[in-house]
Amino acid sequence: MQDRSAPERPPAPAALRRAPVQRRSAERLTRILDACADLLDELGYEALTTRSVAERAGVPIGSVYRFFGNKRALVDALAHRNLERYAERVTRRLAAVEAGDWRAALDALLDEYLAMKRTAPGFSLVDFGTQIPVGDPGAAPNHRVADHLAELLSAYIGRAPDPALRRAFLVAVETADALFRLAFRVDPGGDEAIVGEARALLRAYLARVLD
Repeated sequence: MQDRSAPERPPAPAALRRAPVQRRSAERLTRILDACADLLDELGYEALTTRSVAERAGVPIGSVYRFFGNKRALVDALAHRNLERYAERVTRRLAAVEAGDWRAALDALLDEYLAMKRTAPGFSLVDFGTQIPVGDPGAAPNHRVADHLAELLSAYIGRAPDPALRRAFLVAVETADALFRLAFRVDPGGDEAIVGEARALLRAYLARVLD
């Protein structure tokens, strides 16, 4: 489970109407996003409302609208936060991996995604914004994820994030997204056999680019 004991860096400004300035505002924003995540698990996206989020967070409805124009913007901000938390988890894992060992790095990427998929509130429905129509349909969340990972891993693998590397990561992210969705449709906890097939497929594909 996520540590909810302290406020954190707010989501990307594009996802907010107004970025919090004071600690109190940041704490309120964290409570709103936490409530949104919990209610997504309980109610699903269609039944989610800004009023239910405000009630769960213990804040006035005006506090929600201070940051978000509607529930789509609210869930998009949650997706941004998920991506930031994922990057932080991966960065910690990579600190223990030998530089240049891209296979171990790939395992870290997949392991941390699966851990969030299984335990992070709201993540099974939203993850990084790929499974429900949040925000701008042209925003292409998987492009955002692939670019984020290319920037994160470029120095680690000793290669600049050129167009070929970004394309390879985009193909890998799209592939992992599709196969992990399948794994969690077959088994709510994520079918280990399908997860294993996904790992093997991604290793074989990325070996052509990274070896």
